[in-house]
Amino acid sequence: MNHPTPSSAEAVDTAAVRHYLQGLQQRIVAGLESVDGGSFATDAWERAEGGGGISRVIEDSHVFERAGVLFSHVTGNHLPPTASATRPGMAGRSFEAMGVSLVLHPRNPHVPTVHLNVRCFIAAPRAGAAPDSPDGMPVWWFGGGMDLTPYYGVDEDVVHFHATCKSALAPFGPDYHPRFKKACDQYFFLKHRGEARGIGGIFFDDFSEIGFEKSFALTRSVGNAFLDAYLPIVRRNVDRPYSERERDFQAYRRGRYVEFNLVFDRGTLFGLQSGGRTESILVSMPPIVKWRYNWQPETGSPEARLYEHYLPAREWV
Repeated sequence: MNHPTPSSAEAVDTAAVRHYLQGLQQRIVAGLESVDGGSFATDAWERAEGGGGISRVIEDSHVFERAGVLFSHVTGNHLPPTASATRPGMAGRSFEAMGVSLVLHPRNPHVPTVHLNVRCFIAAPRAGAAPDSPDGMPVWWFGGGMDLTPYYGVDEDVVHFHATCKSALAPFGPDYHPRFKKACDQYFFLKHRGEARGIGGIFFDDFSEIGFEKSFALTRSVGNAFLDAYLPIVRRNVDRPYSERERDFQAYRRGRYVEFNLVFDRGTLFGLQSGGRTESILVSMPPIVKWRYNWQPETGSPEARLYEHYLPAREWV
């Protein structure tokens, strides 16, 4: 992981980041409404300590059983533990964090769950520090990525998703996709179960190594690629027939999603620790979920194929 180094050589244009993120939320919601046929509700909120956001949510609709596309821009006087644990020298700084995050839980088990997040974090100079000292400079970084969680995988879909992620990063150099794919495989992994949450994608955090403008451009490229990565998969699978068996397995595997989000997910923990809006943070939870004691898939079944063929990390493109 490359932690950011304070630098005053390049301006941090928070207004441009906010403008992009708000537009991204609008474009993604419009794209999702085009395949669902329903309308996302809009819920604007404010945070007592500073900032707020706009939650766009649809529930019990035609394609999406629950889907949340969230914009937030929050400020605070002290970094929450998730942001300062690995950077003790930044404790006590004020901060602002903004991003777009989404989790989509389709109704049809043949349509994968998907997650996207793109975000920017800025820690202000420490009060009273000399302007030319490390404590007197802002510290910023970008983060984000997207990952796919199928229940009944299709090779064509998985290849398409990874290829789109790779294309989004290609303009910035050949090393980013393998690096960010590996980071995704490592991050979205349930250590207590020894298994992946899904088939991965790309993930990056604490990213500032190529300067503000290029780091922002890379982040935009990832956000802009989302609809191209996901909507073709929805359209190919949304009308596939399914039975109660597939719905039951979907609910069981959604339990893994819940476990990851509540135990490991940095965004969830940051939101809760920073006093974010709980309803918006936990809209990522699936509406129907099941746990079973020591359940194992039947040998040779479609459910077993998920564990054997799709969940182990591999190179798809």
